[in-house]
Amino acid sequence: MTQDVEIGLDGGVQTLRFTRPDKKNALSPDMYRALSDALEAGDKSSDVVIHVFLGGEGAFTTGNDISNFLDFAMASASDDKVAREALQGSVAEVFRFINVLPLVQKPMIAAVDGLAVGIGTTLLLHCDLVYASDRSVFSTPFLDLGLVPEAASSLLGPSRMGYNRAFELLVMGEVFSAQRMFEAGVVNGVVAPEDVEQEALKAARRLAAKPPEALAISRRLLRPDPQELAKRTKIEAQAFEERLKSPEARAAFQAFLSKSRV
Repeated sequence: MTQDVEIGLDGGVQTLRFTRPDKKNALSPDMYRALSDALEAGDKSSDVVIHVFLGGEGAFTTGNDISNFLDFAMASASDDKVAREALQGSVAEVFRFINVLPLVQKPMIAAVDGLAVGIGTTLLLHCDLVYASDRSVFSTPFLDLGLVPEAASSLLGPSRMGYNRAFELLVMGEVFSAQRMFEAGVVNGVVAPEDVEQEALKAARRLAAKPPEALAISRRLLRPDPQELAKRTKIEAQAFEERLKSPEARAAFQAFLSKSRV
């Protein structure tokens, strides 16, 4: 477990909160591991009915920590076998998390306030309910970093939002407001920042009070085939890992980190 993810349980509602404010909740390998462990354990536990993702004030999560991606890219281009193997393991935690998402059997809800970048946005496509503050912004700058969409977003995005809007978000890298995500059908409600978590937890408690077997069956009937999503996730992951090793991505990571330090 890591101090950068807080796991809580109350009345059948398992909360998974990103708590790395100094990095605007950018996800590290340890955070991915903690999230995957909690989702898998929660799905097996009769005490857990709902999973709820929470961030912090002004930042849900800014996605993967780019410094980890740069370390992997640099090691992939080097002759240091030990470093390559160690960093391969850290990147494996990213892929483990995105492979877990399509297979989660219990409802997932997210409360977003502020920045939702990369996996912070594509994660929401797997959630059953999403509530966002009116100051939230959503972006997936994959191409700007020399990468490609992940977490089955290339399949879920067009299905949920329509092709044109999904292309804007996932390929053009356009920044979407909470209102635009609401209009696109990804966000269920837009509320004030101080209300967003309570809105999500209120919905979670309502669901947790319903007959659990009927809830599970109903959710399964409504959602896309998890195996189809898993297949697309694997295809994306292969392309994503190849791009991580590319000179194009390595240069983009270096430029991003240099700019962020200014």
